[in-house]
Amino acid sequence: MQHWPTALPIAALALLAAGSQLAGGLVLSLLCALALVGAVVASVHHAEVVAHRVGEPFGTLVLALAITVIEVALIVSLMLSGGVDTAALPRDTLYATVMIICNGVVGACVLVGGLRHREQVFRVASVSPALAALLVLCTITLVMPVFTTSSPEGTYTPSQLAFTGVVSLALWAVYVFVQTVRHRDYFLPDEDQHNASVHAEPPTAARALASGALLLAALVAVVGLAKLLSPDIEAGVVSAGLPKAVVGIAIAMLVLLPETWAAVRAARANRLQTSMNLALGSALASIGLTVPAVVVAAAWLELPLVLGLAPKEMAMLAMTFVMSGITLASGRTYVMQGAVHLVVFAAFVFLAFVP
Repeated sequence: MQHWPTALPIAALALLAAGSQLAGGLVLSLLCALALVGAVVASVHHAEVVAHRVGEPFGTLVLALAITVIEVALIVSLMLSGGVDTAALPRDTLYATVMIICNGVVGACVLVGGLRHREQVFRVASVSPALAALLVLCTITLVMPVFTTSSPEGTYTPSQLAFTGVVSLALWAVYVFVQTVRHRDYFLPDEDQHNASVHAEPPTAARALASGALLLAALVAVVGLAKLLSPDIEAGVVSAGLPKAVVGIAIAMLVLLPETWAAVRAARANRLQTSMNLALGSALASIGLTVPAVVVAAAWLELPLVLGLAPKEMAMLAMTFVMSGITLASGRTYVMQGAVHLVVFAAFVFLAFVP
């Protein structure tokens, strides 16, 4: 019996506890970084065990929801500790999350799947509504604050913030209802792609529950270690003279590591539908759950909140959705679509460092 899936989350939590109590240093930071990678590996393993037990599309929802809930906790905790200086952190993290998922994760999945299987398929009926909902949420949350006139540019009034939080949560809830109840069949992989997991013996209920607990522990370790390493990241960004938005990108990349790995593994196993469910579902959950939580935290603690993007970021976001609508319209993918998405991702990262 393999013991590493149990040992890695426990070791990561132990290092998280040690790092929280001891003074920082190079050796401790390196150990925490290694523990972060180990926690990511363990989280993907346990998510796959739980997913095999509950079946699709609930399996992808487990990992996406778990990571997003802890991501929300990370953003809110950083807002509490940073105060006014973190007014734009939710915006930067949300924007980075959408760009990383829609370009980096989707592009990597399509490219890896295309190289291994030449051509892959997914259900357009599941991807198109997800992209439409994501476009609406991103526009209301990150673009419209620049154009409204009731408050300074880039911000919302309290009533506008409340409206944004309510509609974000409502649209995400409708998506989950459609994905898991009303049109669940739209999100299921084709039978010929799903045969390997169908014929494998599902784990017992006890093992699935144990994996669920260890998944939560691993994700807590991932986000806790990401928060622990964030001062070092921020110090490095400042010393290198880079824009503050790079901090949001780094945090988003660290938090999204488990989802990215799980999605790419699914694409490599010729389960691109699972990859799309995980990627786009995570992006929707990120906005649908983060925005209401941030709105409540900002109102309760009277913290400033800047949501509006700059013109360059709005142009990149618009290009992402137009390009995604074209490349994912047919339901069939090969390496060309993956290359296009990854080029946009590379442009996003490059322009963040060289604005």
